[in-house]
Amino acid sequence: MTDIRAVIFDFGGVICNFDLRLFLSGIAPYSPHTVDELAAGVHLSMDAARKYETGLISSDEFYHAVSLNADLKIKREEFRKAYTNIFSPIDTTFSLIRQLHGAYTLGLLSNTSEWHFQYGIRTVQVFPLFTTVTLSFEVKSLKPDRPIYDDALAKLGLPAEACAYIDDVQENVDAGRALGLHAIRYTTHEALLAELQGCGVRV
Repeated sequence: MTDIRAVIFDFGGVICNFDLRLFLSGIAPYSPHTVDELAAGVHLSMDAARKYETGLISSDEFYHAVSLNADLKIKREEFRKAYTNIFSPIDTTFSLIRQLHGAYTLGLLSNTSEWHFQYGIRTVQVFPLFTTVTLSFEVKSLKPDRPIYDDALAKLGLPAEACAYIDDVQENVDAGRALGLHAIRYTTHEALLAELQGCGVRV
């Protein structure tokens, strides 16, 4: 078995939890709709968020699209604050990243948007420990599509077999496995440690 030389982390649900209802609660005061109405009819069902995370529309275009769909009367900065104030750290993963740093090359692979990266991902304490960063809005590809994985591996300069990959979404894990990554679905910290040890990562 090829020795593991890099560990690739997803962000949302692995490094930090996120709660989209915090965003909806933040914009609801500027809308005639309730949070539940926003969740059902505006943010979660429209394609602007997907286009934004794929880099097909800009931050301004996303702001205007959501504002139009939700009948918002909100300034751009207030909208941005509500949109980015959704993350909370998973402390056990922060500790794991610090433990692995130095022994393994660390990569970040995330479906995310420009604002979530600038005001969320990039601000976490462990972000500087990542050698490579692959972001969907930059590469214009979303997991589980292959190009975003290819970008991550190209930046690492390693074959898939030399990389462990952690994600909380099963279809993203399946796509990683299809490429030869030692892909692990994140459920609990204890289960993650066991899976990492099982593929030879020293934790």
